[in-house]
Amino acid sequence: MNSYERVMNRIGGLSVDRIPNLCILMTFAAKFIDVTYDRYVQDYRLLVEGNLRCCDTFGIDLLSAISDPVREATDLGAEVVFPFDDVPYLQKAFIEGLNNFDKLCIIKPENGRRMTDRVNAVSLFREKVGKEYPVLGWVEGAFAEACDLHTVANMMISIVDEPEFSSALLDFCTEQAILFAQAQIDAGVDFIGIGDAAASLISKRMYQKWVFPYEKRIIDAIHARGAKAKLHICGNTNHLLEGMLATGADMIDIDWMVDFDDAVRICGNEASICGNFDPVSVLLHGSTQQVHDAVAACIRKSRANTFIAAGCEVPGKTPIENLQMVNQVILENRIFE
Repeated sequence: MNSYERVMNRIGGLSVDRIPNLCILMTFAAKFIDVTYDRYVQDYRLLVEGNLRCCDTFGIDLLSAISDPVREATDLGAEVVFPFDDVPYLQKAFIEGLNNFDKLCIIKPENGRRMTDRVNAVSLFREKVGKEYPVLGWVEGAFAEACDLHTVANMMISIVDEPEFSSALLDFCTEQAILFAQAQIDAGVDFIGIGDAAASLISKRMYQKWVFPYEKRIIDAIHARGAKAKLHICGNTNHLLEGMLATGADMIDIDWMVDFDDAVRICGNEASICGNFDPVSVLLHGSTQQVHDAVAACIRKSRANTFIAAGCEVPGKTPIENLQMVNQVILENRIFE
């Protein structure tokens, strides 16, 4: 059974030979192929090489085009900094409010340098692996993208004080995300990941108003195009699990501070849970025995449609032996029919 078959069977609750390993690779993949991260995020060929080599070496079952949260923002015209060997970020707020909202203009992915780079990564993945591996594309969720463009602090104020502006900004970000997702689906992805990390910072009630409707629109559009949706809200989302499930996401990433038992129980057969050992205290700083025990604990709590991964990305300086241990524990728990 290859990785594509393993992941697709698992998400449907069908039999597999082992639980799929879906650890997220970003900075670690760049370091593994000895390139600086500023180069990695701007050259799809390096991103593809890093993911392919890591998946092959560490038994990871999903090729991913994720790299950083500001691809869309860069193409929209925001002032983005690409620090040497580090993650790009916005220098300042691009949109301050309704007074300069007219700066925003939907960009077709094929007309955006960094969105095109990700689409090219997807195409190259598919060309190289066919159906040996599933491929994951990525977009920013509307709330996360709004926080990128307006800043997190400003957005938290605006959803209370400027609801008209906030709604308009979220509608814009949703439309941009859908176009970007569709371009990646057309290029060959099987999954679109939706990164909406800032949503973990708000209450359940505010999530229902300011996040849920926009995530659902993106996920509905992904499904309409024939792909599956993977919702990723890192941080403490214990209070949001029911809402995240209601979006219709096929897979929900669970960070380490979320009760894995509760997540698996709440989502049941409706969505696959993916997680959730601590990427920092366990994977980066822990011993191989600690990694073994943490992964084994997640496996014990799993159901027939659960996936194993660190709660968020594999840190760049993770010891090689620790990432190898994740796969070793999974292989120790092979499933024999």
